[in-house]
Amino acid sequence: MFSFIVSFVASALFTLLIIKQVRLHKSALDSDFHGVQKVHSHSVARIGGLAIFVAVLLSAFVSIWRLPVMTSWMLSLLLCSGIAFAGGIIEDFTGKVSPVGRLLLTMGGALLAYFLIDARIDRIDLPFSSWAIPFIWLSLPITVLAVAGIANAINIIDGFNGLASVVSICMFLSLAYVGLQVNDSFILVSALLVAGAVTGFLIWNYPVGLIFLGDGGAYFIGFMLGELTLLLVMRNPEVSTWYAVLLLIYPAFETLFSAYRRAFIQGKSPVMPDGIHLHSLIFRRIVQWTVGRKEARALMRRNSMTSPYLWLFSLTAVIPATLLWRHTCLLIFCSFLFMASYVWLYFRIIRFKSPRWMIMNKKK
Repeated sequence: MFSFIVSFVASALFTLLIIKQVRLHKSALDSDFHGVQKVHSHSVARIGGLAIFVAVLLSAFVSIWRLPVMTSWMLSLLLCSGIAFAGGIIEDFTGKVSPVGRLLLTMGGALLAYFLIDARIDRIDLPFSSWAIPFIWLSLPITVLAVAGIANAINIIDGFNGLASVVSICMFLSLAYVGLQVNDSFILVSALLVAGAVTGFLIWNYPVGLIFLGDGGAYFIGFMLGELTLLLVMRNPEVSTWYAVLLLIYPAFETLFSAYRRAFIQGKSPVMPDGIHLHSLIFRRIVQWTVGRKEARALMRRNSMTSPYLWLFSLTAVIPATLLWRHTCLLIFCSFLFMASYVWLYFRIIRFKSPRWMIMNKKK
C-alpha cells in the first residue's frame, strides 16, 4: 500500500502541474473536436501519460530503495516500458508518429523485455493439462504481438473520461491481489505503483476531463498491463494462463471484434479509427447526447455518464478472473461467456433494442 500512496501523490501533483503549464503555454492541447472518436468540446491537455510515467519512475526508485532485491527487474521493466511510452508521448507533443510507428516501438519494448526479464509466453494451460511452447520462433512472435496488442487495445478504449483509467486500475489491483496470493513481491509492488499513478491522474480526468491520457499514457499503461500479467502467469505456474485471458478480455476482445467488423462486415481497413465501438454506441444511443443539449457542460456530463457502463461491464470479467485465478475450466467458461455477452449487447444496441435497464431518461 505504501507504493500505491507514493505513486498516487506524485501523479496527482505532477498532473496538476502539467495542467497549469499547458494552459499557460497553450501546448500539447487536443483541439480536434470533429474526429470520429472525439466527444469533447474544449481544448484539453493530452499529455497525462507524462505525469503517470514520471510518478511511476519516482515511486519505483523509492521501492527499489526499500526492496533492493527487485532492482534489476524494476529497472529493466521501466526501460522496456519507456520505449513504448516514447512513441506515444512524442505523438502527443508533435502529432507526427504514425499508428504503425507507435506499434513498432511497443513491439520493440516487448522484444527487449523477452530477453531482459524473460517475459515470454512459454505455455498455454488446458482444462486437464498444459501445452508447453519450447520453440523461440513460436514463443517470441506470440509474446511480442500479445503485449503490443494489449497496449493498442488500451489506446482504443481510451475514448471517454475515466474509461481506460478505471478499467486499468481494476486490472492492476487484480494483479496485485494475485501477486500477493502467490508471494510475488515484484508483481505486487509494480502493479500497485502503476495503479496509484493512474489513480492520481484520474482525479483530474474524471468527471470534468481537465487532462487526457493521450497516446503516451495509453500505450504505457497497456504495455505495463501486458508485461505484468505475462510475468505473473509465467513466473507462477499455479496461476492459470486463462487468468490473463479473462483479466484482459474487455480491451482485447473490443480490439479484435472491431477489426473483424471493419474488415469483414464493413469492408474497410481494420486499422482505421471509427465511431461505433461499444463505448461509442453507449454514448450515442443510451446516454443520448445527440437529442439533448449540445453546449460544453451538457456534452461533458454525458461524456462522464458513459464510462460507468463500461466499468461495470469490464468488472464482469475482472472479478471472476481475480477470484478464479487458478481454476482453468471456470476461467475458460467465463471468457466465452463474456465474449458472447459482448456480441449480444453490441448487436442489441446497434439495432436500437438496448436492454431496458441500460436506458436513461432523456434530460434536456
